[in-house]
Amino acid sequence: MRTAASLARIVALAGAAFVVLAPLTAEAQRLDYDLGDGGDVSAQQDKAPSHKGYTHRSADTGARTKITPYLEVDQNLVADLKHGGNALTYTTVAAGIDASIAGRNTEGAVSVRYERRFSESRNLSDSDTISGLARVRHDIVPRTLSIEAGGMAALTRVEASGAATLNAVGSNDAVSQIWSVYAGPALSTHAGDVAVNGSYMAGYTKVGSPHVQVAQGQPPIGIFDHSVAQSARLSAAVAPGHGLPVGVGASAGYDREDISNLDQRVSDFHAQGEVTVPLSIDLAAVGGVGYEKVQVSSRDAQRDAGGNPVIGPDGRYVTDTSSPRVMAYDTSGLIWDAGVIWRPSRRTSLQAYVGRRYGTTTYWGSFSYVPSLRSALNISVYDGISGFGGQVNRVLQDLPSDFEVSRDPFNGNISGCATGAQGGSCVNSALASLSGSVFRARGVSATYSRRVGHMSAGIGAGYSHRKYIAAPGTVLAVANGTVDESWYVDAGIGGPIDRVSRFSTAVYASWFQSGQGPAGDATVLGANASYFRNLTDRLVATAALGVDGVNRKVTADELYGSALLGLRYNF
Repeated sequence: MRTAASLARIVALAGAAFVVLAPLTAEAQRLDYDLGDGGDVSAQQDKAPSHKGYTHRSADTGARTKITPYLEVDQNLVADLKHGGNALTYTTVAAGIDASIAGRNTEGAVSVRYERRFSESRNLSDSDTISGLARVRHDIVPRTLSIEAGGMAALTRVEASGAATLNAVGSNDAVSQIWSVYAGPALSTHAGDVAVNGSYMAGYTKVGSPHVQVAQGQPPIGIFDHSVAQSARLSAAVAPGHGLPVGVGASAGYDREDISNLDQRVSDFHAQGEVTVPLSIDLAAVGGVGYEKVQVSSRDAQRDAGGNPVIGPDGRYVTDTSSPRVMAYDTSGLIWDAGVIWRPSRRTSLQAYVGRRYGTTTYWGSFSYVPSLRSALNISVYDGISGFGGQVNRVLQDLPSDFEVSRDPFNGNISGCATGAQGGSCVNSALASLSGSVFRARGVSATYSRRVGHMSAGIGAGYSHRKYIAAPGTVLAVANGTVDESWYVDAGIGGPIDRVSRFSTAVYASWFQSGQGPAGDATVLGANASYFRNLTDRLVATAALGVDGVNRKVTADELYGSALLGLRYNF
């Protein structure tokens, strides 16, 4: 059964990879293929020495494509530093590909890795994982019609409260594989003086079934299973100066997410008229008034003869498909917002809004500062209602198309943040809780990246506040109105030591406070350091050390030390 499940996941990832790689392949077919040396030194300083690959350039379009397949073999040791110091060893064999393209009509990045673990200890089972991140945009009609796609595969550690962290420390089974993909077209055109924009995105997210130990007396965790999320946008606007001293426009949007857990459904329609009032050459006031209708509903779980909810073999509630749909949240009426847009240059942009949505006051906005190709700052404030899958899809859409992803040296898993020349984005907040209930998420996230000489450094941080929404009379009703809070910090620095070696270090921390009591609270801390050395132009030796720990208020803490020696061959 494990082999069949693993094969199914590989086939699913292959399909997702085809979606995101197809535009790169089409663009690459128009370029001349030459075996390159990895490109300009300045663009490669933060990579392992001689990460060679197929680099393609076109003098006609200026497009640059880089594809680096690799094979890797590592010997790992994990020691329990908290309970007796028992050590486990295992060997991993991995295959992956890193690809990027920067062209006139296509841009994007893909990083995918498959890893197979061969255990050498009876307390550790063999396993396989797939991890990766992708986002690609292709112009079907230049500057008018485009299609974009993205995806993520990651391994997470799951706590008894549903809290999750990308750094899957330890050797037990409380880990889960996450899959998420999205794709859709976007339109940007003009009808005379009227700018018309529209988009439609559809996404699918799936979470595996971890073996989570629930504290005695606590209800079972409703770990998210899978969902389909859809988002549509349409707007028309006339800029100031086209016969009017102000800009006017109208917009509408529709979001829907269908969640398998108890057949939950989120439906959000909103439309409004907007006015833009120029205050100076780089500052404008904006405002809008409109209408919204937001609904959240679900069914109940099956009940046994004693009236207790039935839990399936995957640890999730079994949905009673014959039960009526029950409304958990229903609001409609007037919405409004007011804010400012400040764009003093192409390198700086600020948007800040206050308004009324979901029946209460809301705040959102963004700030971007990219003074040069060597540094970038991005800050985002958000507020929205969705399930886990919808939130992950939206975070993926915010990724820069030229991102560079960092990976944990001990399991190859992606880190929470990805940065590019135009900024960055983090998935940490979206992955902080794997609860299957719908929630309203409000928070802030920020990333900063900088190159100093040949060194590169980056940091991401954020806060998320989730208020859960559940229908009365259902098994989820106990979670209605409860609040989870999470904070995270993810930072790293690396660069060359000499012509044939480089180093990389990373530290991370996350805090999760459960709304169902201190039994669910958890703090995760960790750090690692890696050393890379070229043995040949394509063969790289790796050594790494790390420490990871989980601190809990009620159940036992964990602390692990890790060490690795490995070889990687870049084709």
